[in-house]
Amino acid sequence: MHLPALILLRGLPGSGKTSLAKILSASDIPVYSVDDYFISSDGSYHFEFDKNHLAYSTCIDNTRNAMIQRVQKIIIDNTFTLEWEMEPYFKLASEFQYFIFVVTVENRNGNSNVHDVSMEQLQKMAEKYKVVLY
Repeated sequence: MHLPALILLRGLPGSGKTSLAKILSASDIPVYSVDDYFISSDGSYHFEFDKNHLAYSTCIDNTRNAMIQRVQKIIIDNTFTLEWEMEPYFKLASEFQYFIFVVTVENRNGNSNVHDVSMEQLQKMAEKYKVVLY
């Protein structure tokens, strides 16, 4: 396969998306995440709901810029629990002729999430989570 690849890692908080992204990435493979927007210079995570739209836009812009530079492999690490959250990446992949992979990551290790998302909220997210069959 000679087309560059865009890999979307999706799953609930705590499923291991970020850990898998680190395992899959190399020094020349960028990993972008909505979470990146909320990580301060000291490495601590501070989510602000009212800035979530900016985080999504930044992640999409980073992806677009990498595609413009023809980076051969790009990894996106987001929950993507709703189909519309992946649509901008599908459009970018089509526009820049990237082969796209959507990888679902499940929490089979019993990990807790680092974002303090409650079990009740995780359950609500899981209920909305859909896998599309073509």
